[in-house]
Amino acid sequence: MTQTAVTRLRQAVSRTEDATRERAATGRRPQDADDLVGTFATDGALGFDPFPFLQALHKAGSHAVVIGQVAGIMHGSTELTGDLDLLWDGTPAQARCLRDALGIAGCAEPPDLDLAQVAYRVAGASGDLCTPALSWGGLDVTACLTRAVRADDPSGFTVRYVALDDLIRMRRAIGRPKDHRRADELERLRT
Repeated sequence: MTQTAVTRLRQAVSRTEDATRERAATGRRPQDADDLVGTFATDGALGFDPFPFLQALHKAGSHAVVIGQVAGIMHGSTELTGDLDLLWDGTPAQARCLRDALGIAGCAEPPDLDLAQVAYRVAGASGDLCTPALSWGGLDVTACLTRAVRADDPSGFTVRYVALDDLIRMRRAIGRPKDHRRADELERLRT
């Protein structure tokens, strides 16, 4: 399953590139995404390629876990996205690893990692860096970090992403229309 997850993500990045090739920038950032379509309808989808940052995370020793729609894609979702959201434990040691990864990936303005949720931007990707301290609709996501699935990229790095059942619970807890739709899709993938 692990190589298939990376293959799914590479194919989604390619589909995103094809689908946005003729799209002009609108000034809509991923933070401006609506609760129905999501970040694919924003400028975040233009040039979206999370792989350099995922490789930087591996190189820096980060234990951050891919969440959100990129994780959904890795589990088989067909909906495209324009951001890469990550869950990390919020510890000082992992904050150092994240800072290193952000630097490797070309982050011009490192975010304040003392916050429960903070936006970041690197070449090819942007998104949110989230900790379990963030309100997750009453869901404790701490265990999601230890239950994460590993996917090995053929070029020699590992991607950690949230387990399917955890992702479905996260989607249901957040509860936006796009989250319920995507949770329904993921539940159908289980059968």
